[in-house]
Order: sequence, then C-alpha cells, then structure tokens
Amino acid sequence: MSTRESPEGPVRTADGALGPHPRICLHDHLDGGVRPTTVLDLARAAGHELPASDAESLGRWFRDSANSGSLVRYLETFEHTVAVMQTAEALRRVAREYTQTCVADGIVHAEVRWAPEQHVAGGLTLDAAVDAVQQGLAEGIEEVRAAGGHLSVVQILCAMRHLQRSTEIAELVVRRVRGAEALAGGPAGAAAEQLTPQDGPTTPPGRVLGEPEPGAVVAFDLAGPEAGFLASAHREALDLLAAHRVPVTLHAGEADGAASMADALLVGRALRLGHGVRLLDEDPEGTSPLAAWIRDRQVALEVCPCSNLQTGASSAWGEGIAEHPVTRLLRGGFAVTISPDNRLMSDTSVGHELEQLRTRAGWSDADVVAVQRNAARAAFVPREYQLWLEEQVTGERV
Repeated sequence: MSTRESPEGPVRTADGALGPHPRICLHDHLDGGVRPTTVLDLARAAGHELPASDAESLGRWFRDSANSGSLVRYLETFEHTVAVMQTAEALRRVAREYTQTCVADGIVHAEVRWAPEQHVAGGLTLDAAVDAVQQGLAEGIEEVRAAGGHLSVVQILCAMRHLQRSTEIAELVVRRVRGAEALAGGPAGAAAEQLTPQDGPTTPPGRVLGEPEPGAVVAFDLAGPEAGFLASAHREALDLLAAHRVPVTLHAGEADGAASMADALLVGRALRLGHGVRLLDEDPEGTSPLAAWIRDRQVALEVCPCSNLQTGASSAWGEGIAEHPVTRLLRGGFAVTISPDNRLMSDTSVGHELEQLRTRAGWSDADVVAVQRNAARAAFVPREYQLWLEEQVTGERV
C-alpha cells in the first residue's frame, strides 16, 4: 500500500491505498479523460493523424484548444479522442485506464458517461461497444479490489442531442438496466413491469450492500451542443425511459439558459442536471419557481467549474473560479456536486476542482463535505449503497 503526492495532497494510488478523503465523481466523460500517451498509441494503431507527436505537446494542444471560451470549439477536441476509440480493444483499454485515473484521484465511486453511437465507425455494434467498456471497467475494478482498495464505476450512456439516434440509445439503456426482454411487451408491458414485485439484488461476497455490478449501465444522458437542441426534441426516447423507470441526467444550463433546464426537467424528467450553472444568470437570488423547484427538490447539479470557465458557461459571473456561480448555488441551498467533466481537455480532476474552490473561492472543509454528501445522495445506485458512500466521503455515521 502506498500513496503519492499531488497538487491535492496524498491520494490513493493504483495499488489500492486510500487518500484521506474518498471522493465521488458524477460527471466524467470517458472520451474526455483519455491519457495523451494512450491517444498517441491508439492513433498509431488506427492510422489517425494527430496535431502533435509527443505526449507533452499533445496534452498542451488539448488544453489550449479547449481554452477558447466556446463550447463548440471545446467539443471539437473530441474529434481526435473519438477517432482512436473505434475498436473493442481501444475502448477496453481506455475504460481500464479510467479506473486507474479514478484511483489516483481518490475516487470511491464514479459514473462515467460516453456516447456509444460515436464509437461504431469501425464496425462495432452498439452493444459490442458497451460490452467492451464494461469489460475494461470491470478489469480495472478487480485490480483495485485485489490490491485491497474499493472502487465502483458505472456507465451513463449518452445520445447526441443534435443527431437522430436518441430512441435507439434509450432502448439500449432500457435493455441494459431492465433486461433484454424489457421492450418486448411495449407500453403495456412497461406499465405492468413497474407494478410487479421483484427479487432484491444479491450482494456477492466481498461487495458492499447495494454495490452495483462493475461497469453496469445505470442511466441515460443527452450530450453535445445544447443551444438550439432542446431535450424535448427527444420526447420519444425520454418517454420510453420514464415508462421503464430508468434514471436520466441531462446536460442543461451549460451552453443554454434556464429554459433549457426547465425543458430537461419537464419533458426529460431529469433527476440530475449536467452543469446547471446558468440557472441564476437572469435570477441571481434564485427566486423563480424553476429555481425553487430545483433547490427544494434537491435536484443535483453536476457542476464542473474548470470546464465551465473554458467553455464560457459561467462567463456572466466573471472569468475566475472565485466568481463562478457554484459558490452562490451552494450557499443558496442547491444540491451542488463537483466533477471534472473532461480530465484531458481541462487538465483537471475532482481533487483539483475542490482545491481550486478552497484556495480561490474560500471554500471550507464543511463545503467540501457538503458537495460530496450531495453526490452520494444523488448517485444512480441503490439506497443502501448511497448510504455507505455517504459514510465514506463524510466520515460520519449515517
């Protein structure tokens, strides 16, 4: 067992050692967290041309390109990571390495999201792509467990909001969450399924009560350009997910304003909102019915401060972490959580985000504990495991 030093202090290393503050990560894009060395290796194998030929220069290119203040420009950096993640082996490797990244960040539970429809150009089916990611995650989790550590990672599958495959992706998620035959009965079958008593999940030896299957699919998201592409354009997919009681988190309030968040909640029945940082742009005191609903219902906001600064999502409030509305949201009683969004593009981690908030926005230990408690309570896992996670990240008996 060993630890290493990082800008955030001692963290858990790949042999399973634990840092002082286990963390939860709810908003992390798989294709936004690939290691530069891995991008180089996979690009060589795929014959894909990159803008730099060594890891240091490539990492700098990703960071500089992402620091444009434009979400559209920010998303362009994914053309390279997605291009090299088109085979089962590439997806498996990236997923396995993601677990190692989580370990180094002191993560105890992560929910990693990605869009399978963007990873089938090499001939994979959607299911084969998801299988590859699950295998990689499961392999990495087993390595952590074998070393005496604990890590759970689950998948959130995204549909691209500017494309036309959302119903297909929603069906994929339903099959993964509810079983291969879940769609066979149509709407009537879905309604009956929700009223049928189910056997409780079994907990394998060595697992925590309620701990999810390694790499399991647990939820759905809409990602990609937000402005001009409301969630309600994907009503068929969202209705299907609601009928089968599949959790949904939707990107909203990042590149578009409060109306996008309202749409995500009304039509999408979103249980969490990806980013949500523009909620207060035109309602600084949070007195609107929408703000009250989000606050009073404790709809979790998956805030990613460094990414928000890069894309301009928080520009109405200023240009630095100190001015970012996340502190106002937290002080106002909203269920704020903190995540990195895209570790490669933003050169960040959960630990780095929290340290920036400590040193530049005046956050206290209590603030850090509060957002981690929020994350535990908002995780797409059974209640028993939520409670266990809350104890881990707060150090308090629940």
